[in-house]
Amino acid sequence: MSITHPIPPKFPPQSISMEQVCKHPRVRVVAREEDAEFVECQECGEVFDSSEFKDMMIEEESRAAEL
Repeated sequence: MSITHPIPPKFPPQSISMEQVCKHPRVRVVAREEDAEFVECQECGEVFDSSEFKDMMIEEESRAAEL
């Protein structure tokens, strides 16, 4: 009889604080539909619409310009 151990998640919830928000530096396309493209962050594993990713980049650039 063999014992199997569950695979731990990439990032346990307690290891990520609210201040350590992933900026999604590396993404890959995981799905395409007629008018939507979905990407996955290679760092945190979050999947989102690529248009949301573009919006995040624009927001980040505008915040940097304000400083």
